[in-house]
Amino acid sequence: MQKSYKKSDSGTNNTIKFYLNDELIELENTGARDTLLDYLRLEQCLTGTKEGCGEGDCGACTVLVGRVNAGELEYKTVNSCLCFIPSLNASHVVTVESLRAFDGTLHPIQQSMVKSHGSQCGFCTPGIVMSLYGAWIKSVEPTNNNIERSLQGNLCRCTGYGPIIQAAKSINSYGSVRDDKLLNRKAMMKNNLMVLELKHHSIGMIQSSKYIVPESLESFSKLFLNYPEATIIAGATDVGLWITKDLSIINPIIFIGSLPELQKISHNENMIEFGACVTYSQCEPVLSKHYPAAYDYFYRIAGEQIRNVGTIGGNIGNGSPIGDLAPLFIGLHGTVILRKGNDKREIAIEDYFIDYGVQDIKQSEFIESIRIPFNQNLFLFAYKISKRRDEDISTVSAIFSFEVLDDKLFNVRLVFGGMAPIPKRAKYAEDTLNGKIFDSSIVKLAQLAIENDFEPITDMRASSTYRMQVAKNLIQKCQLEYQGKESIKLNSSF
Repeated sequence: MQKSYKKSDSGTNNTIKFYLNDELIELENTGARDTLLDYLRLEQCLTGTKEGCGEGDCGACTVLVGRVNAGELEYKTVNSCLCFIPSLNASHVVTVESLRAFDGTLHPIQQSMVKSHGSQCGFCTPGIVMSLYGAWIKSVEPTNNNIERSLQGNLCRCTGYGPIIQAAKSINSYGSVRDDKLLNRKAMMKNNLMVLELKHHSIGMIQSSKYIVPESLESFSKLFLNYPEATIIAGATDVGLWITKDLSIINPIIFIGSLPELQKISHNENMIEFGACVTYSQCEPVLSKHYPAAYDYFYRIAGEQIRNVGTIGGNIGNGSPIGDLAPLFIGLHGTVILRKGNDKREIAIEDYFIDYGVQDIKQSEFIESIRIPFNQNLFLFAYKISKRRDEDISTVSAIFSFEVLDDKLFNVRLVFGGMAPIPKRAKYAEDTLNGKIFDSSIVKLAQLAIENDFEPITDMRASSTYRMQVAKNLIQKCQLEYQGKESIKLNSSF
């Protein structure tokens, strides 16, 4: 279908520029809802990238996207089905077609997959290869744990994962990372991308589908005042499904995922502050350094491709009662910085959630950052219950934090997701535990008290009875782990 194009607002640039493998792409006729997957397959005829689920679960559409961050060019695996073209400015997209050598020789990863019999029907194989490639260029000797986590977002119905994991371990038998085409040209590509960085905001209109790519946080703040009806997209892991699955018409869209001011992580001796567009992958190592319990919890969130683009501000901002990060940040006494124009306000994250689908946020106001205060005496326990271990939505999530003085608990927080219309603290159960020794007798009382805190629903993920029993069991699990000296305390050193 021929796309009709209207010139953008005066004083702006309407061209989206990025590199695709070895080629500079300049697009003036792209729509806000055009995905990278469709562009690769329909416009570029790069059909190695497959369309599977269309919702970021199967990984068949995995590609690498490189961006310059803090002076370094970083490549991350992403689901091209949820990646929209206007978000790609000043990036480098790498597809499976570019892996082969200039003489046509298969890449060591591809050779290893062949020799290890890591493929049968082959449909999912390109996505798996790209996920393994993304892990390999980060670490040439990945551990079993790293391999499994890099493959969390890739589903294979044919082989099982044994041969694929073996292929990942055998890559270096077929070639060296020193000879990798992408890495050998990394410095040149970094310079190329820095030339493309936005020095203006970009506005385009295709078939009543308007997109805006701001040049800076200041520009975005002003633009949002002018377009209060706009939908904000950072990682598109949630809103993207409105487009790809529900076929929703969203107009206009403001893309903010690449704004450097919203990707900053700063800290001092009192707190750590994450910009709203910090991704799960960027947040996890910083937070886990101080709260090791967060490590496994983060890796229960989606797959690697989603964690690489999903943002902490987006996870809080969508207001979902089963969002994974809200209970964690509430348990850590987090606050959210809301901004409208040049005006800012700070509220506790638990106060941000009012009711199902209702948040304490005003028109043209947006989440700028999230702050987590330091408390060296805080114990943290984090749990996620779902039907499967990897890539699943929470049935119940639970974050427990407290301090201990003279063997007694105080400053207790029991925060749950999936138990109420919003992420919510179990305050009756908290009151039962505060000031008490954390033993089996007080656990029983807290389990009774939590019945006054929640009336969970029955839905496709679990019954009300199941959810309540899980919540009770997690309190007991926490007590047993604490008693077993597996408690986690804050490490204040940087």
